[in-house]
Amino acid sequence: MEHELRFNICSLESSYLPNSAVHDLDKRVKDSISAELSYSCRFWGIHVGAASFEQSLGTEVAAFFDDERLLFWIEALDWCMGYAEFIQISDAARDTLRFVRMFGAAILHSTPHLYLSALPLAPKQSGVFRKFAAKFPCTPQLVAGHVFKWPATEKTIHVHAMVRSVAISPDGKRIVGSSDHGDIQIWDMETGEALCTPLRGHTATVWSIAISPDGKYIVSGSADQTIRMWDVETGEALRSPLRGHTGAVLSVIFSSDGKRIVSGSLDTTIRRWDVETGTAFGAPLQGHTNYVMSVAISSDGQRIVSGSQDNTVRVWDAHSGEAFGAPLQEHRSTVYSVAISPDRKRIVSGSADNTIRVWDAETGEALGAPLQGHTSLVLSVAISSDGKRIVSGSADDTIRVWDAETGGAVGAPFRGHSSAVCSVTISPDEKHIVSGSWDSTVRVWDALPVEIEEALGATPQGHTKPVFSVAISSDEKCIVSGSMDRTIRVWEMETGKALGVPFQGHSGYVYSVAISSDGKRIVSGSADNTIRVWNAETGEAVGAPLRGHTEVIPSVTLSLDGKRILSGSIDSTIRVWDLETGEALGAPLQGHTGTVWSAVISSNGKHIVSGSSDSTVRVWDAKSGEALGVPLRGHTDKVYSVVISHDGKYIVSGSGDHTIRRWDVESGEELGAPLRGHTNYILSVAISLDGRHIVSGSLDNTFRVWDATNGEALGAPLRGHIGGVHSVEISSKGKWIVSGSLDMTIRVWDFESLHNSYHFTATKICFSPNLTHALCSESTFSCLEDSCTPASLGPSEEGWVMGPEGRLLLWIPISLYPAMHLPANKLVISNDSSQLDLSRFAHGTSWKMCREHDVVASSS
Repeated sequence: MEHELRFNICSLESSYLPNSAVHDLDKRVKDSISAELSYSCRFWGIHVGAASFEQSLGTEVAAFFDDERLLFWIEALDWCMGYAEFIQISDAARDTLRFVRMFGAAILHSTPHLYLSALPLAPKQSGVFRKFAAKFPCTPQLVAGHVFKWPATEKTIHVHAMVRSVAISPDGKRIVGSSDHGDIQIWDMETGEALCTPLRGHTATVWSIAISPDGKYIVSGSADQTIRMWDVETGEALRSPLRGHTGAVLSVIFSSDGKRIVSGSLDTTIRRWDVETGTAFGAPLQGHTNYVMSVAISSDGQRIVSGSQDNTVRVWDAHSGEAFGAPLQEHRSTVYSVAISPDRKRIVSGSADNTIRVWDAETGEALGAPLQGHTSLVLSVAISSDGKRIVSGSADDTIRVWDAETGGAVGAPFRGHSSAVCSVTISPDEKHIVSGSWDSTVRVWDALPVEIEEALGATPQGHTKPVFSVAISSDEKCIVSGSMDRTIRVWEMETGKALGVPFQGHSGYVYSVAISSDGKRIVSGSADNTIRVWNAETGEAVGAPLRGHTEVIPSVTLSLDGKRILSGSIDSTIRVWDLETGEALGAPLQGHTGTVWSAVISSNGKHIVSGSSDSTVRVWDAKSGEALGVPLRGHTDKVYSVVISHDGKYIVSGSGDHTIRRWDVESGEELGAPLRGHTNYILSVAISLDGRHIVSGSLDNTFRVWDATNGEALGAPLRGHIGGVHSVEISSKGKWIVSGSLDMTIRVWDFESLHNSYHFTATKICFSPNLTHALCSESTFSCLEDSCTPASLGPSEEGWVMGPEGRLLLWIPISLYPAMHLPANKLVISNDSSQLDLSRFAHGTSWKMCREHDVVASSS
């Protein structure tokens, strides 16, 4: 290793190519890496571990980890497929292990990016960065948002729907997750890569999954009332679904011998199934008076434990099905999750009362006081294999670790998810926690007590939860946003700085905000069923909350003259309010048979238009409140957003059916064909003041710009957000587009440069507001063509920034790219905006010049 390891050992010509595109790669590896080097790279750690310790050996190993050869070794390991052996090296190499875990997938995909992406973007105080980054000066440089220490999150896996359940295989090599879409996915624990196509068969949400003790099978329980078994290796369904429950199957578990499955259901029963035959044995276990949310089975297979919406925990004889003793009744609300310690002595339960309780499994008595710390529902609990630690996931978006003996919290909460953590599990070696969340991600966390960056870091500068709504003042000087964090914020358009403190007063999520045309008043609609009016300058509430709706208010808007507020609610009604007095004007507008997700008023004040979960759009007379004509039908799913053109002639609607439709206001007829291109729900639509452009935001994490006349998409989808784009607005002068996302960020896009990009006008590729940081040698990347405009440059879901023909520019880790400044962005408003200087970046066929010694050689 000492003599054969070297930089770019396989002489790769270009950093744009994935390894799979290097046509003679096998020959290069064979010619460049001898059998002796391959063996040494993979197994030297094992030999060192087995050797008797001598000072000289320790010195040699320490020197290796301080030398460039460490990077060359990681590069060679890539070609030897030897990361698994590396993982076995002791904790002395922990920093390098973190480096490989965070960047391994990118390096495996394209080895040059070990030097071009992984090294320069590693945490500033990591050993790898401190020792080697300066030796590779011609790489991307983080000029803002460079984290100092390794984040608690080792890996984030993006899923296309809310995650409902996660499990880890007994060997710790696989993660299995299920989602709202009814899919089950298997990922590699180390790299986060999908190991197969999604397992499909269920027709509704998969609420629960478990893996058999031998790791060969997966069992899943679904809202389609069935249980399915799957082969882990092939992904194929085994036999027909297990049927018997008459309600959604909310929880499934294997017995420790792998011979039985236990399930809990919405039908209030627990059932036992034979794995071999797929048949139910014995009668259903009955006793709970409400949904069975969770089931667990003891390690000896003798006891079943269940948690229910009836607020109780019950213990059952696994063979006879009889209940042991009385229900355990200390929780004050739904018991969402239960677990049994490996020694079978303790039961742990997590509840909607925000607490965790520990019980004596034999007597049923509560052991000590409740574990308190979560500020919302405890949705999932797990116990470590040694029984010493309890892990909990909560609707407060955090994960907590507790000492099972004392009940005390161990360390700070794990923060990073932007929505409820509904499932947690602990790896068999107890080094990792895996979590699944409603934010559509699966995360892998370092569970060991090492010096890591707190997942939240410094005091948050932006919203701390998803941004549901954005609005722009008519003078284009400020942005208003409403968030799941229950606050309203005002931001300066020019700088992105917060103006004043957050507006606080709502006790529920803030789903919608609007600002008056004179900029003096802000209106908000909330999950607390109220509307509030605020002084835009001081942030003080103006008058009492407006009450009248009986359910969540997902939509508020203001008339152009600033005199009326319009609101739409889950209670299926629309209400009109006097802005000055706060009084309701007339009776509620009734006619929709589902949630009114969006309601707007025309600029001339004559018409109200609404979109609903009943899949229709309605037009109303704004004065009388009467419906005009019949509902506009065409969408096949919920209508989440509607808007009226400034001239009042046409309506645009966005739907859960992935389409946008245009309608004539007077006749109600559809104008042209639906606009198609999004791959998930369309949550927001906007129209430019001149009526020429439509902008749409979607749960597919993109927004699109369309020609309003012919319905054609203008350019590629705009990428940058890593969560659904919940709200889009176009500024009154048509200069800016503002987007608010479930990823907790607000992005401001230069609409003029976007439009220019569609006409292929040269624009610098810059991941910073400072144009001196623009990509050098831009022409070699050849981005100025239809398939790759600077406007479309943003990380893919896998983190790659790509040009034409799939050219790989760089890879951005998940910890950075939610807040990464992109070429088409004016601003990114987040907790820590990330910016790159690419002015010295050696890329493509010049990538080998990234190294200090090559730069010196070329300049001499």
